Amino acid sequence: MLVSVETTQGLERRMKVQVPAERIDSEVDQRLRRVGKSAKLKGFRPGKAPMKVIRQHYGGEVRRDVVGELMQRTYAEAIGQEKLRPASNPRIEADEVTEGKDLRYTAVFEVYPEIKIKGLSSIKVNKPTADIVDEDIDRMLENLRRQRATWQKVERAAGEGDRVVIDFSGRIDGETFAGSSGEKVPIVRGDGQMLPDFEKGLNGISAGESRSFPVVFPDDYHAADLAGKTAEFEASCESVEQQVLPELDDEFCAAYGVKEGGLEKLRKEIRQNMQTELEQKIQASLKGQLLDQLLQKNPLEIPAALIDQEIHTMQHDAMKRMGIKDHNQAPPSEAFEEQARRRVGLGLLINEIIKSQQLEADKERVARRLDQIASGFSDPQQILQAYTSNPGMMSQVEMMVLEQQAVDWALGQVKQSDQPRSFSEIMDFEA
Repeated sequence: MLVSVETTQGLERRMKVQVPAERIDSEVDQRLRRVGKSAKLKGFRPGKAPMKVIRQHYGGEVRRDVVGELMQRTYAEAIGQEKLRPASNPRIEADEVTEGKDLRYTAVFEVYPEIKIKGLSSIKVNKPTADIVDEDIDRMLENLRRQRATWQKVERAAGEGDRVVIDFSGRIDGETFAGSSGEKVPIVRGDGQMLPDFEKGLNGISAGESRSFPVVFPDDYHAADLAGKTAEFEASCESVEQQVLPELDDEFCAAYGVKEGGLEKLRKEIRQNMQTELEQKIQASLKGQLLDQLLQKNPLEIPAALIDQEIHTMQHDAMKRMGIKDHNQAPPSEAFEEQARRRVGLGLLINEIIKSQQLEADKERVARRLDQIASGFSDPQQILQAYTSNPGMMSQVEMMVLEQQAVDWALGQVKQSDQPRSFSEIMDFEA
Protein backbone atom coordinates (compact mmCIF):
# COMPACT_ATOMS: atom_id res chain seq x y z
CA MET A 1 0.00 0.00 0.00
CA LEU A 2 1.39 3.36 -1.05
CA VAL A 3 0.55 6.48 0.99
CA SER A 4 1.45 10.14 0.46
CA VAL A 5 0.30 13.14 2.48
CA GLU A 6 0.06 16.74 1.32
CA THR A 7 -0.59 19.80 3.48
CA THR A 8 -3.03 21.99 1.56
CA GLN A 9 -3.75 24.85 3.92
CA GLY A 10 -3.65 25.21 7.68
CA LEU A 11 -4.66 21.93 9.30
CA GLU A 12 -6.13 20.34 6.17
CA ARG A 13 -4.41 17.28 4.75
CA ARG A 14 -4.84 15.43 1.43
CA MET A 15 -3.80 11.82 1.86
CA LYS A 16 -3.47 9.73 -1.30
CA VAL A 17 -3.71 5.97 -0.90
CA GLN A 18 -3.00 3.28 -3.48
CA VAL A 19 -4.06 -0.30 -2.70
CA PRO A 20 -2.61 -3.05 -4.94
CA ALA A 21 -5.03 -4.84 -7.23
CA GLU A 22 -3.77 -8.17 -5.86
CA ARG A 23 -5.12 -7.33 -2.40
CA ILE A 24 -8.53 -6.46 -3.82
CA ASP A 25 -8.65 -9.58 -6.01
CA SER A 26 -7.60 -11.78 -3.09
CA GLU A 27 -10.37 -10.36 -0.86
CA VAL A 28 -12.92 -10.73 -3.68
CA ASP A 29 -11.92 -14.35 -4.33
CA GLN A 30 -12.18 -15.26 -0.63
CA ARG A 31 -15.59 -13.62 -0.38
CA LEU A 32 -16.87 -15.34 -3.54
CA ARG A 33 -15.74 -18.75 -2.25
CA ARG A 34 -17.69 -18.18 0.94
CA VAL A 35 -20.73 -17.08 -1.07
CA GLY A 36 -20.41 -20.11 -3.34
CA LYS A 37 -20.74 -22.52 -0.40
CA SER A 38 -24.35 -21.54 0.14
CA ALA A 39 -25.41 -19.89 -3.15
CA LYS A 40 -28.66 -21.17 -4.68
CA LEU A 41 -28.58 -20.77 -8.43
CA LYS A 42 -30.98 -22.18 -11.00
CA GLY A 43 -29.71 -25.44 -12.50
CA PHE A 44 -27.25 -26.15 -9.68
CA ARG A 45 -27.53 -27.79 -6.30
CA PRO A 46 -26.93 -25.40 -3.36
CA GLY A 47 -23.21 -24.77 -3.01
CA LYS A 48 -22.30 -26.68 -6.17
CA ALA A 49 -22.26 -23.87 -8.78
CA PRO A 50 -18.89 -23.37 -10.54
CA MET A 51 -16.81 -20.36 -9.47
CA LYS A 52 -17.19 -18.87 -12.96
CA VAL A 53 -20.98 -18.80 -12.53
CA ILE A 54 -20.69 -17.48 -8.97
CA ARG A 55 -18.45 -14.68 -10.24
CA GLN A 56 -20.90 -13.80 -13.03
CA HIS A 57 -23.81 -13.53 -10.58
CA TYR A 58 -22.14 -12.00 -7.54
CA GLY A 59 -18.80 -10.62 -8.68
CA GLY A 60 -19.86 -7.01 -9.18
CA GLU A 61 -21.72 -6.73 -5.86
CA VAL A 62 -18.95 -8.48 -3.91
CA ARG A 63 -16.27 -6.27 -5.50
CA ARG A 64 -18.18 -3.11 -4.54
CA ASP A 65 -18.52 -4.35 -0.95
CA VAL A 66 -14.84 -5.29 -0.77
CA VAL A 67 -13.70 -1.94 -2.18
CA GLY A 68 -15.89 -0.04 0.32
CA GLU A 69 -14.58 -2.06 3.26
CA LEU A 70 -10.99 -1.80 2.03
CA MET A 71 -11.21 1.98 1.81
CA GLN A 72 -12.32 2.14 5.45
CA ARG A 73 -9.68 -0.34 6.57
CA THR A 74 -6.79 1.09 4.58
CA TYR A 75 -7.72 4.64 5.59
CA ALA A 76 -7.26 3.62 9.25
CA GLU A 77 -4.02 1.80 8.37
CA ALA A 78 -2.67 4.82 6.48
CA ILE A 79 -3.54 7.19 9.34
CA GLY A 80 -1.60 4.96 11.73
CA GLN A 81 1.30 4.56 9.31
CA GLU A 82 1.64 8.33 8.88
CA LYS A 83 1.00 9.04 12.59
CA LEU A 84 -1.81 11.50 11.84
CA ARG A 85 -4.53 12.61 14.27
CA PRO A 86 -7.68 13.42 12.22
CA ALA A 87 -10.00 15.98 13.80
CA SER A 88 -12.80 15.33 11.34
CA ASN A 89 -14.29 12.58 9.22
CA PRO A 90 -12.58 12.36 5.84
CA ARG A 91 -14.01 13.43 2.52
CA ILE A 92 -13.18 10.56 0.18
CA GLU A 93 -12.43 11.19 -3.46
CA ALA A 94 -12.07 7.77 -5.17
CA ASP A 95 -11.01 7.00 -8.72
CA GLU A 96 -13.20 4.61 -10.68
CA VAL A 97 -12.40 1.07 -9.59
CA THR A 98 -11.66 -1.26 -12.49
CA GLU A 99 -11.09 -4.98 -12.12
CA GLY A 100 -7.40 -5.79 -12.23
CA LYS A 101 -6.39 -2.20 -11.43
CA ASP A 102 -5.09 -0.72 -8.17
CA LEU A 103 -7.55 1.08 -5.91
CA ARG A 104 -6.68 4.77 -5.73
CA TYR A 105 -8.41 7.31 -3.53
CA THR A 106 -7.77 10.60 -1.77
CA ALA A 107 -8.91 11.34 1.78
CA VAL A 108 -9.26 15.02 2.72
CA PHE A 109 -9.50 15.86 6.43
CA GLU A 110 -8.28 18.20 9.17
CA VAL A 111 -5.81 17.18 11.85
CA TYR A 112 -5.44 18.30 15.43
CA PRO A 113 -2.86 21.04 15.96
CA GLU A 114 0.41 20.26 17.67
CA ILE A 115 0.14 21.70 21.19
CA LYS A 116 2.75 22.37 23.83
CA ILE A 117 1.50 24.33 26.82
CA LYS A 118 3.62 27.39 27.49
CA GLY A 119 3.51 30.57 29.53
CA LEU A 120 2.09 29.09 32.75
CA SER A 121 4.84 30.54 34.93
CA SER A 122 4.05 34.06 33.68
CA ILE A 123 0.33 33.85 34.47
CA LYS A 124 -0.85 35.84 37.51
CA VAL A 125 -4.24 35.33 39.12
CA ASN A 126 -5.90 37.13 42.02
CA LYS A 127 -7.50 34.88 44.62
CA PRO A 128 -10.41 36.63 46.33
CA THR A 129 -10.57 35.84 50.05
CA ALA A 130 -13.18 36.64 52.69
CA ASP A 131 -14.38 35.72 56.17
CA ILE A 132 -18.09 35.16 56.67
CA VAL A 133 -19.22 37.47 59.48
CA ASP A 134 -22.47 37.73 61.44
CA GLU A 135 -23.68 40.60 59.25
CA ASP A 136 -23.42 38.34 56.20
CA ILE A 137 -25.60 35.73 57.88
CA ASP A 138 -28.06 38.43 58.93
CA ARG A 139 -28.41 39.55 55.32
CA MET A 140 -28.95 35.96 54.21
CA LEU A 141 -31.65 35.50 56.85
CA GLU A 142 -33.39 38.63 55.55
CA ASN A 143 -33.29 37.20 52.04
CA LEU A 144 -34.85 33.99 53.33
CA ARG A 145 -37.55 36.00 55.11
CA ARG A 146 -38.33 37.86 51.89
CA GLN A 147 -38.67 34.55 50.06
CA ARG A 148 -41.47 33.60 52.45
CA ALA A 149 -43.02 37.04 52.72
CA THR A 150 -46.75 37.67 52.34
CA TRP A 151 -48.47 40.78 50.95
CA GLN A 152 -51.08 42.84 52.79
CA LYS A 153 -53.28 45.48 51.19
CA VAL A 154 -52.85 49.01 52.49
CA GLU A 155 -54.86 52.21 51.99
CA ARG A 156 -52.03 54.58 51.10
CA ALA A 157 -49.82 55.66 48.22
CA ALA A 158 -47.25 53.14 46.99
CA GLY A 159 -43.70 53.56 48.21
CA GLU A 160 -40.39 51.79 47.65
CA GLY A 161 -40.69 48.04 48.28
CA ASP A 162 -44.50 48.04 48.02
CA ARG A 163 -46.28 45.87 45.47
CA VAL A 164 -48.83 47.42 43.14
CA VAL A 165 -51.29 45.42 41.04
CA ILE A 166 -52.04 47.29 37.83
CA ASP A 167 -53.66 47.16 34.41
CA PHE A 168 -51.69 48.98 31.73
CA SER A 169 -51.54 49.64 28.01
CA GLY A 170 -49.02 51.49 25.87
CA ARG A 171 -48.75 52.94 22.39
CA ILE A 172 -46.02 54.30 20.16
CA ASP A 173 -47.25 56.87 17.64
CA GLY A 174 -50.77 55.69 18.42
CA GLU A 175 -50.01 52.02 17.68
CA THR A 176 -49.86 49.11 20.13
CA PHE A 177 -46.83 46.81 20.16
CA ALA A 178 -45.79 43.41 21.53
CA GLY A 179 -45.95 43.43 25.34
CA SER A 180 -47.65 46.81 25.45
CA SER A 181 -50.52 45.74 27.72
CA GLY A 182 -51.24 43.65 30.78
CA GLU A 183 -53.98 42.99 33.32
CA LYS A 184 -53.61 42.52 37.08
CA VAL A 185 -49.81 42.62 36.79
CA PRO A 186 -48.04 42.62 40.20
CA ILE A 187 -45.03 44.96 40.28
CA VAL A 188 -42.74 45.40 43.29
CA ARG A 189 -41.56 49.00 43.40
CA GLY A 190 -37.79 49.26 43.17
CA ASP A 191 -36.92 45.67 42.22
CA GLY A 192 -36.01 46.56 38.62
CA GLN A 193 -38.78 44.44 37.10
CA MET A 194 -39.84 47.29 34.80
CA LEU A 195 -37.98 50.01 32.90
CA PRO A 196 -36.90 53.01 35.04
CA ASP A 197 -39.41 55.38 33.39
CA PHE A 198 -42.24 52.90 34.01
CA GLU A 199 -41.25 52.55 37.69
CA LYS A 200 -41.08 56.36 37.97
CA GLY A 201 -44.56 56.62 36.49
CA LEU A 202 -45.97 54.45 39.29
CA ASN A 203 -44.31 56.38 42.11
CA GLY A 204 -46.88 57.30 44.76
CA ILE A 205 -49.83 55.69 42.94
CA SER A 206 -52.86 54.66 45.04
CA ALA A 207 -55.56 52.00 44.65
CA GLY A 208 -58.25 53.18 42.22
CA GLU A 209 -55.96 55.80 40.65
CA SER A 210 -55.26 56.01 36.91
CA ARG A 211 -52.48 57.99 35.27
CA SER A 212 -50.55 58.44 32.00
CA PHE A 213 -46.79 58.74 31.61
CA PRO A 214 -44.07 58.43 28.91
CA VAL A 215 -41.54 55.59 28.83
CA VAL A 216 -38.32 55.86 26.83
CA PHE A 217 -36.87 52.51 25.70
CA PRO A 218 -33.05 52.36 25.97
CA ASP A 219 -30.99 52.41 22.78
CA ASP A 220 -29.70 48.91 23.59
CA TYR A 221 -33.17 47.48 24.37
CA HIS A 222 -33.40 43.75 23.51
CA ALA A 223 -36.33 44.33 21.12
CA ALA A 224 -34.66 46.25 18.30
CA ASP A 225 -37.96 47.62 16.96
CA LEU A 226 -38.53 49.43 20.28
CA ALA A 227 -34.97 50.58 21.02
CA GLY A 228 -34.69 54.34 21.46
CA LYS A 229 -38.42 54.95 21.02
CA THR A 230 -40.85 56.66 23.41
CA ALA A 231 -44.16 55.05 24.36
CA GLU A 232 -47.14 56.62 26.13
CA PHE A 233 -48.57 54.35 28.82
CA GLU A 234 -51.84 54.43 30.72
CA ALA A 235 -52.00 52.56 34.03
CA SER A 236 -54.74 51.98 36.59
CA CYS A 237 -53.95 50.66 40.05
CA GLU A 238 -56.14 47.93 41.54
CA SER A 239 -54.32 47.65 44.88
CA VAL A 240 -51.26 48.67 46.89
CA GLU A 241 -49.72 46.00 49.13
CA GLN A 242 -46.94 46.07 51.70
CA GLN A 243 -44.58 43.22 52.40
CA VAL A 244 -45.02 41.30 55.66
CA LEU A 245 -41.95 39.32 56.71
CA PRO A 246 -42.30 36.18 58.86
CA GLU A 247 -40.91 36.08 62.39
CA LEU A 248 -37.61 34.30 62.99
CA ASP A 249 -39.28 31.61 65.12
CA ASP A 250 -39.32 27.81 65.22
CA GLU A 251 -41.94 27.66 62.47
CA PHE A 252 -39.70 29.69 60.18
CA CYS A 253 -36.69 27.47 60.96
CA ALA A 254 -38.74 24.32 60.30
CA ALA A 255 -39.69 25.69 56.88
CA TYR A 256 -35.98 25.48 56.01
CA GLY A 257 -35.53 21.97 57.37
CA VAL A 258 -34.37 22.85 60.90
CA LYS A 259 -36.84 21.15 63.23
CA GLU A 260 -34.61 21.18 66.31
CA GLY A 261 -32.11 23.72 67.57
CA GLY A 262 -34.05 26.76 66.41
CA LEU A 263 -32.44 29.91 65.07
CA GLU A 264 -28.96 29.06 66.32
CA LYS A 265 -28.94 25.79 64.36
CA LEU A 266 -30.34 27.54 61.26
CA ARG A 267 -27.61 30.19 61.42
CA LYS A 268 -24.99 27.45 61.66
CA GLU A 269 -26.36 25.66 58.59
CA ILE A 270 -26.58 28.95 56.70
CA ARG A 271 -22.92 29.64 57.49
CA GLN A 272 -21.92 26.19 56.20
CA ASN A 273 -23.87 26.68 52.97
CA MET A 274 -22.42 30.16 52.52
CA GLN A 275 -18.90 28.80 53.04
CA THR A 276 -19.50 26.18 50.33
CA GLU A 277 -20.86 28.80 47.93
CA LEU A 278 -17.94 31.11 48.73
CA GLU A 279 -15.36 28.41 47.98
CA GLN A 280 -17.13 27.55 44.70
CA LYS A 281 -17.16 31.22 43.70
CA ILE A 282 -13.48 31.62 44.52
CA GLN A 283 -12.59 28.55 42.47
CA ALA A 284 -14.73 29.80 39.57
CA SER A 285 -12.90 33.14 39.70
CA LEU A 286 -9.48 31.47 39.69
CA LYS A 287 -10.49 29.13 36.88
CA GLY A 288 -11.86 31.97 34.76
CA GLN A 289 -8.71 34.06 35.16
CA LEU A 290 -6.50 31.06 34.42
CA LEU A 291 -8.35 29.98 31.28
CA ASP A 292 -8.49 33.51 29.85
CA GLN A 293 -4.72 33.87 30.15
CA LEU A 294 -4.03 30.30 29.05
CA LEU A 295 -5.78 31.05 25.75
CA GLN A 296 -3.92 34.33 25.35
CA LYS A 297 -0.53 32.70 25.84
CA ASN A 298 -1.32 29.64 23.71
CA PRO A 299 -2.97 30.84 20.50
CA LEU A 300 -4.17 27.85 18.49
CA GLU A 301 -5.11 27.04 14.94
CA ILE A 302 -8.40 25.23 15.52
CA PRO A 303 -9.93 22.68 13.13
CA ALA A 304 -13.00 24.23 11.49
CA ALA A 305 -14.82 20.91 11.79
CA LEU A 306 -14.56 21.00 15.61
CA ILE A 307 -15.90 24.55 15.71
CA ASP A 308 -18.80 23.57 13.46
CA GLN A 309 -19.61 20.61 15.73
CA GLU A 310 -19.58 22.83 18.82
CA ILE A 311 -21.78 25.44 17.11
CA HIS A 312 -24.28 22.71 16.21
CA THR A 313 -24.33 21.50 19.82
CA MET A 314 -24.86 25.04 21.12
CA GLN A 315 -27.65 25.66 18.60
CA HIS A 316 -29.36 22.43 19.68
CA ASP A 317 -29.07 23.37 23.38
CA ALA A 318 -30.47 26.84 22.65
CA MET A 319 -33.40 25.33 20.75
CA LYS A 320 -34.22 23.07 23.72
CA ARG A 321 -34.16 26.03 26.11
CA MET A 322 -36.36 28.07 23.79
CA GLY A 323 -38.76 25.21 23.06
CA ILE A 324 -37.98 25.30 19.32
CA LYS A 325 -38.33 22.03 17.40
CA ASP A 326 -38.05 23.27 13.82
CA HIS A 327 -34.34 23.43 12.86
CA ASN A 328 -35.18 26.09 10.30
CA GLN A 329 -35.93 28.39 13.25
CA ALA A 330 -32.63 27.69 15.03
CA PRO A 331 -30.61 30.74 16.11
CA PRO A 332 -28.00 31.68 13.48
CA SER A 333 -24.68 29.88 13.73
CA GLU A 334 -22.80 33.20 13.69
CA ALA A 335 -24.20 33.99 17.14
CA PHE A 336 -22.27 31.05 18.61
CA GLU A 337 -19.04 31.13 16.61
CA GLU A 338 -16.88 33.14 19.03
CA GLN A 339 -17.96 31.17 22.08
CA ALA A 340 -17.62 27.87 20.20
CA ARG A 341 -14.07 28.78 19.16
CA ARG A 342 -13.21 29.55 22.80
CA ARG A 343 -14.73 26.30 24.08
CA VAL A 344 -12.93 24.16 21.54
CA GLY A 345 -9.62 25.96 22.10
CA LEU A 346 -9.84 25.52 25.86
CA GLY A 347 -10.84 21.89 25.42
CA LEU A 348 -7.73 21.22 23.34
CA LEU A 349 -5.49 22.92 25.90
CA ILE A 350 -7.06 21.10 28.85
CA ASN A 351 -6.77 17.75 27.04
CA GLU A 352 -3.09 18.46 26.37
CA ILE A 353 -2.52 19.08 30.09
CA ILE A 354 -4.32 15.83 30.95
CA LYS A 355 -2.20 13.96 28.40
CA SER A 356 1.16 15.55 29.17
CA GLN A 357 0.72 15.16 32.94
CA GLN A 358 -0.76 11.67 32.57
CA LEU A 359 -3.71 12.59 34.74
CA GLU A 360 -6.35 10.01 35.64
CA ALA A 361 -9.73 10.68 37.20
CA ASP A 362 -9.42 10.55 40.98
CA LYS A 363 -11.94 8.00 42.28
CA GLU A 364 -12.68 9.92 45.47
CA ARG A 365 -13.36 13.12 43.52
CA VAL A 366 -15.59 11.21 41.10
CA ALA A 367 -17.58 9.84 44.05
CA ARG A 368 -17.93 13.35 45.54
CA ARG A 369 -19.04 14.72 42.19
CA LEU A 370 -21.68 11.99 41.90
CA ASP A 371 -22.94 12.83 45.40
CA GLN A 372 -23.21 16.51 44.45
CA ILE A 373 -25.22 15.65 41.33
CA ALA A 374 -27.51 13.23 43.17
CA SER A 375 -28.13 15.57 46.11
CA GLY A 376 -30.19 17.86 43.88
CA PHE A 377 -32.85 15.15 43.35
CA SER A 378 -35.62 13.84 45.59
CA ASP A 379 -34.25 10.27 45.40
CA PRO A 380 -30.43 10.58 45.40
CA GLN A 381 -29.90 6.82 45.56
CA GLN A 382 -31.87 6.27 42.39
CA ILE A 383 -29.79 8.89 40.57
CA LEU A 384 -26.55 7.33 41.81
CA GLN A 385 -27.71 3.95 40.54
CA ALA A 386 -28.60 5.45 37.16
CA TYR A 387 -25.13 6.96 36.78
CA THR A 388 -23.06 4.03 38.06
CA SER A 389 -24.91 1.58 35.81
CA ASN A 390 -24.42 3.72 32.68
CA PRO A 391 -20.82 3.75 31.31
CA GLY A 392 -21.58 6.78 29.11
CA MET A 393 -22.86 8.89 32.01
CA MET A 394 -19.97 7.80 34.23
CA SER A 395 -17.52 8.76 31.48
CA GLN A 396 -18.99 12.27 31.41
CA VAL A 397 -18.59 12.64 35.18
CA GLU A 398 -15.02 11.34 35.05
CA MET A 399 -14.22 13.82 32.27
CA MET A 400 -15.58 16.70 34.37
CA VAL A 401 -13.38 15.60 37.27
CA LEU A 402 -10.36 15.21 34.98
CA GLU A 403 -10.85 18.72 33.59
CA GLN A 404 -10.93 20.13 37.12
CA GLN A 405 -7.80 18.17 38.01
CA ALA A 406 -6.09 19.72 34.97
CA VAL A 407 -7.18 23.19 36.08
CA ASP A 408 -5.96 22.51 39.62
CA TRP A 409 -2.60 21.36 38.29
CA ALA A 410 -2.27 24.48 36.14
CA LEU A 411 -3.22 26.72 39.06
CA GLY A 412 -0.34 25.14 40.96
CA GLN A 413 2.06 26.41 38.28
CA VAL A 414 0.92 30.05 38.21
CA LYS A 415 1.42 32.99 40.55
CA GLN A 416 -1.49 33.59 42.95
CA SER A 417 -2.04 36.70 45.04
CA ASP A 418 -4.67 36.94 47.76
CA GLN A 419 -7.21 39.71 47.27
CA PRO A 420 -9.13 40.34 50.53
CA ARG A 421 -12.78 41.23 49.93
CA SER A 422 -16.12 40.99 51.67
CA PHE A 423 -18.40 38.00 51.21
CA SER A 424 -21.01 40.06 49.33
CA GLU A 425 -18.36 41.51 47.01
CA ILE A 426 -17.06 38.07 46.07
CA MET A 427 -20.51 36.63 45.50
CA ASP A 428 -21.26 39.44 43.07
CA PHE A 429 -17.77 39.27 41.57
CA GLU A 430 -17.48 38.12 37.97
CA ALA A 431 -14.27 36.27 37.25
